[in-house]
Amino acid sequence: MQDQLRRFKADIFQALAHPTRIAILELLGAGSLSAGALIEKLGMEQATVSQHLGVLRGRQIVSARKAGNQVFYSVRDPIIIDVLGLMRTYFHTHLTEAMGMLDQMEKPLETVR
Repeated sequence: MQDQLRRFKADIFQALAHPTRIAILELLGAGSLSAGALIEKLGMEQATVSQHLGVLRGRQIVSARKAGNQVFYSVRDPIIIDVLGLMRTYFHTHLTEAMGMLDQMEKPLETVR
């Protein structure tokens, strides 16, 4: 059971392991959007966006709803947006620490008397 859970987690993180897919989720965090709106907001080719949406759908991270000739996408479970927010906080913390270390490295060495 533990191995299955680890595989599930790895599959989700693998699906999130592309900047375009994260951008799609960030856009969908505000609400559902049509495929056309996503393509326009991302400024990418339709085929590229469709490929990334396919990965997210395959991992059941987003869901699709057809309305007429349009397909609308939404985040299946909003907790994934929380996960991305936590990752942003994690990144900010580590970036702040790295900047602090750089500041220390730039200070002139004190002379020993």
